[in-house]
Amino acid sequence: MSGKYVTETLGTGESGLARAAEILAAGGLVAVPTETVYGLAARADDDGAVGRIYAAKGRPSYNPLIVHVSSMEMARQLAEFSPNAEGIAAQHWPGPLTLVLPAKNSAKLASSVTAGLDTIAIRMPAHPVIRALIEMSGFPLAAPSANRSGFISPTSATHVLATLDGRIDAVIDGGACKSGVESTIIAVRPDGAFDQLRPGPISFDGIGPVPTMGHKIEAPGQLASHYAPGKPMRLDVIRVVEDEFFIGFGEVEGDCSLSVEGDLEEAAARLYACLHLAAESDLPRIAVAPIPHIGVGQAINDRLRRAATPA
Repeated sequence: MSGKYVTETLGTGESGLARAAEILAAGGLVAVPTETVYGLAARADDDGAVGRIYAAKGRPSYNPLIVHVSSMEMARQLAEFSPNAEGIAAQHWPGPLTLVLPAKNSAKLASSVTAGLDTIAIRMPAHPVIRALIEMSGFPLAAPSANRSGFISPTSATHVLATLDGRIDAVIDGGACKSGVESTIIAVRPDGAFDQLRPGPISFDGIGPVPTMGHKIEAPGQLASHYAPGKPMRLDVIRVVEDEFFIGFGEVEGDCSLSVEGDLEEAAARLYACLHLAAESDLPRIAVAPIPHIGVGQAINDRLRRAATPA
């Protein structure tokens, strides 16, 4: 892979991680695999480094970033954890859950990480590569998805390089991501209540979603148009028309199937790979079969709805 790309491709072994840590320490950008999607990492305590994330992605400055940590000790240095926040972190970290919490005044963070908010979006990932990289680096990492802003999220190193080759220093090739959709985001309010800001791999009973279309941005993934394949999309389609690339599910066959067996976990893992194939095809339109709106299906439908919304 490294022969055709400008951006350096690194392995997941000790030498690859050491090289990535060296780049990050110097304020550079490294795309890193997580259990959700590949993240575009920079040290979260450096204004210049975080500014490079926004520049490389073409990301709007009002859209905050998720800060990734490797321990509760590191997390507590950045955010105020109420008893409710401590409890939900203990239950689901490390894992694909982001918490939006009050940022500590003493937190050593680049000002653009929070996009001017008094809260911080923070996550302790489960993927061994990013966990090891944070520990080796010794500082938290700001890491949105490693793609140009608004485009399809990356679940492989090849996806990363498709939009960011030459715009970032390196990518660690850790293979395909397991979960395939971005983390669930839960805001813990001052009164102890929980609000879901973005559905993801972890589902919560009794925590309703906050409307995001046209509302104030509190966390990543709330823009009305996002994850876009650059072609018109129809959703909940049973009968495809001639000029459409069809993404199937279960018994509804297509040019690419999210899951022939109708498995929602597999569908989530394959979602962005199928969207990348659809975007690369010669067909000018995309159609997607119905996806059950239960469990991680809620996250799949959320991403598809935003992908189908014109910019």
